[in-house]
Amino acid sequence: MNKSQRQERRKRVDNLIVWAVFSCFLVLLDQYTKYLAVSCLKGQEPLVILQGVFELLYSENRGAAFGMLQGQQFFFFVIGILVLLTAAYGMWRLPSWKDSHYRWLALCITLITAGAAGNMLDRVSQGYVVDFLYFSLIDFPIFNVADIYVTTATAALLILLLFYYTEEDLEIFHLTSKSLKKTEDEFSIHGADTKD
Repeated sequence: MNKSQRQERRKRVDNLIVWAVFSCFLVLLDQYTKYLAVSCLKGQEPLVILQGVFELLYSENRGAAFGMLQGQQFFFFVIGILVLLTAAYGMWRLPSWKDSHYRWLALCITLITAGAAGNMLDRVSQGYVVDFLYFSLIDFPIFNVADIYVTTATAALLILLLFYYTEEDLEIFHLTSKSLKKTEDEFSIHGADTKD
């Protein structure tokens, strides 16, 4: 393994470490809000934040986001694992997390990871997901912080893919020798630039 390959491997490991640390922080935040919901809202009347608009209401969701596909726990577990593996692959293939051009993409991947992991933890540990955020004005399904991560990141990702990133930008995810060579060459050039 030459120096360029070692640098490339180190960059990819750094990406995974940063991704894992930020994802864990966001999962902990999600789990803490769910703990507060169980402690303060379970068995209680809804806590009205804005009359007729928004309230905190404890709910146990045995389905997917917003209550869809009730009772399909194994299916959601498999989907959660696939999401985590895909996110890990995405972070492995990204140029350095310090590259500002790909930073938004890395943030979307991290948010989706945290959302999937946060809800998967609930499903594995208790067989349901704790939801507690409710927009009563439009009778929107009750949701949680992990759902916010996933829906916000997915919407942002669609916008980025449609209007910001080009096909050439996304070639880094293709498993071809050409794209691997291009990624290594670009990394070598950037590495040389930083030494000057």
